[in-house]
Amino acid sequence: MAKWGEGDPRWIVEERPDATNVNNWHWTEKNATPWSQDKLKLLLKDFVISKSGQECKIVDIEKLDGEATANNRKGKLIFFYEWNIVLKWAGVVDDEDVTGKVTIPNLSEENDIDEVELTVSVDTSNNASEKLKVFMYNVGRDKLRKQLATYVETLKRDFAKGLILPKKGEEQNGIPVLKPDKETVFASGFNKQKIELQTVTSGTKQTGLKLDVKTLETVERFQCRAHELYDALTRTDMVTAFTRGHVKLDLFKGGEFVLFGGNVSGTYSDIVPNKKITQTWRLKQWPAGHYSNVVMELEELEDHTELKLTQTMIPAAEFEATKTNWSRYYWDSIRSAFGFGSFLY
Repeated sequence: MAKWGEGDPRWIVEERPDATNVNNWHWTEKNATPWSQDKLKLLLKDFVISKSGQECKIVDIEKLDGEATANNRKGKLIFFYEWNIVLKWAGVVDDEDVTGKVTIPNLSEENDIDEVELTVSVDTSNNASEKLKVFMYNVGRDKLRKQLATYVETLKRDFAKGLILPKKGEEQNGIPVLKPDKETVFASGFNKQKIELQTVTSGTKQTGLKLDVKTLETVERFQCRAHELYDALTRTDMVTAFTRGHVKLDLFKGGEFVLFGGNVSGTYSDIVPNKKITQTWRLKQWPAGHYSNVVMELEELEDHTELKLTQTMIPAAEFEATKTNWSRYYWDSIRSAFGFGSFLY
């Protein structure tokens, strides 16, 4: 038997409260869905929004669909949560009762809380309801975002307790002190990668690095008009639909785009509506500062639209993965989301 300090630390049983999962080596997962549902109901149901004498109240939760998990791998916490929430609210103004809804379509780890979309609507349209709609838009959304932030904080702080087990000497008065070295979330979508929440410091820029690159050329066919396919690639609501996550699209020359939780980003170099889109384009894990050039050309034919993709300057080591992911997360997803069909080649 190896002495203390010798051998693979995965097999050494330290003096710890439970003597299990030494050094947090094993994958541990907790289903956070039931806990999250209870926590969100507690934070949102009967929540009162008031300011300057005006008041509204969340009277019911019409929809609370989604899931959440908390995981530990080698001392790193990994969280996944995605919720679709619809709240009913009510208030009184000018002696009139007003009711409406707040829709939160995508509360997930991919978005910062201030990026989470909250849509306010009213059940009937009149002067009184419009006043409260403006109040809920200007005041209610910020206060509700704070409640959502509380949910995320407690998920990471309270629910995750026990996932990181203390090592010897990491107790105070018999109470384990949790010391995760990093907090990690998974981003959904294209070439799913870990996004590590840590401070990034600037370093020395590498220059003169020779990178082996390749070119991808492919033609895809869609059963739709050219303008419909163009919209699917450029309209925020449609891109959100097929990428299933928050997107940033500044559709003008020099404008930026960010997709798939930050895993795909770049700028628009040229735009010809319904005809051509030219971009600088990169994946998060590519060498820092390296961009490929993407050209998408649309041609409407008699019974379908062809899209020709030409992508140059792809790092050779990433070529096959990039090719596969275009097919899976762009073309197949667009066909599925909008019913643009597929062809037998």
